[in-house]
Amino acid sequence: MQLPEEHLDGYTGILADACATGRRLSRDERALLRDRGERAAEAGLGLRAVVRAQLALARTVVPELPRAAAADLLATVEEAVDALAEGHERAQRLAVRQQEAARREFIDDLLYGRSDLGRVAERAERFGLLLSQSHAVAVAQGAEPYDDGYPVTRGIETSLLTRFGDRHILLTTKDGRVICIAPGDRGEVLRFFAKQAYAAMDGGQVAIGRAHPGAGGVVHSYEEALNALELAARMDLDDPVLLAADLLVYPVLTRDRQAMADLVRSVLGPLKAARGGARPLLDTLTAYFDTGCVSAEAARRLSLSVRAMTYRLDRIRKLTGADPSDPVHRYTLQTAVIGARLLDWPEQEL
Repeated sequence: MQLPEEHLDGYTGILADACATGRRLSRDERALLRDRGERAAEAGLGLRAVVRAQLALARTVVPELPRAAAADLLATVEEAVDALAEGHERAQRLAVRQQEAARREFIDDLLYGRSDLGRVAERAERFGLLLSQSHAVAVAQGAEPYDDGYPVTRGIETSLLTRFGDRHILLTTKDGRVICIAPGDRGEVLRFFAKQAYAAMDGGQVAIGRAHPGAGGVVHSYEEALNALELAARMDLDDPVLLAADLLVYPVLTRDRQAMADLVRSVLGPLKAARGGARPLLDTLTAYFDTGCVSAEAARRLSLSVRAMTYRLDRIRKLTGADPSDPVHRYTLQTAVIGARLLDWPEQEL
C-alpha cells in the first residue's frame, strides 16, 4: 500500500541525523511522529501499513550511514515506531470513545423518545436497526447492575452474534439492565436472549415487551418490559421470563386507581380488625388463590396445618361477609387481593 507523502516526509532525515550523532530522538521528533500516527489513523490507514512503510524507508537509509552509525539504526527505528504507534493508538482510543458516546446518546434518545423520531430513525441504520419495521424489546435484570463492558454483557452479545449474526439486532445496557432490541417478527431472537441472560446472570428475570411499529414503538415496547419487571416485583411473580402480553390484565385493573382503592378498602378493609392485622389473612387469601383454591396446598405454602388454614378462611368469611370458596364471592375477593398487592396495601394506606 502506497502511503501519502505527508505521512513519510522528513522521516529518513530524522533517522539519519539521530544515527549520525548516536543520540535518541528529541522530544519534538517524537511529538511529530506521534502526530503523524494520529493523522494516519484518522485517515483510515492501519498501523501495520504505516509501520511497514516506515521500515521500508529505514532500509534506504542504511547505505548512506557510516558503518559505526549503522548499528544505532535499529534502536532509532524502534523509538520511531513506538512514537508512531502511540499516536495511532491514541487516535483509535479517541475514535472508540466518540463512537461509544454517539451510541449511548442514540440509545438514550431511542429508549426515552427524547429526540425527533425522524432523526432517530436516520441514526438507527448506523447501529443496525431499521425502524420502518416493528420492533420488540427484552429487558434482563439480575441481582447486580451490568454495563456494556461487563463479562456477562459481552458473553450474551457473543452468543447472540454467533447464533444470529448482527442482522438488525441491538444489544445494550441501561440503568444496570441488559437490553435486546430485535425486529418484531424475530421472536426467536428475544427468546434466545432471555435464555442466555437468565443463565449468564445466574437467575434474574427477563421481561419481553410486545412488538410495535416505528421509533416510537421501541419506546413503547421498552416501557412495557420495564412495567412487567416492576409488576413482577409487586406481585411476587418469580417466572424467569415475563411476557408483557400475558400481563395486560394488571394495568387494566389499576387504570382507575381510585376505583381499585375503593374495592380494596370495602372488601378487605374489615381484615384489619383481625388479631395481628390484615397481613396474615391477606397472605392466606393470596396463597389460596395462587394454588387454585386448594386448601391443603395453600396450607403447605404457608407452613400451616390444614385445620389452621380452614380456621383462617372461616375468619375471612366472617369478617368480610364473602366466602372464598363461593364462586360468586371468589371473583370479587381475588380481584381485591390483586389490587391490594398492586397498591401495596395494607402497608400503604389508601
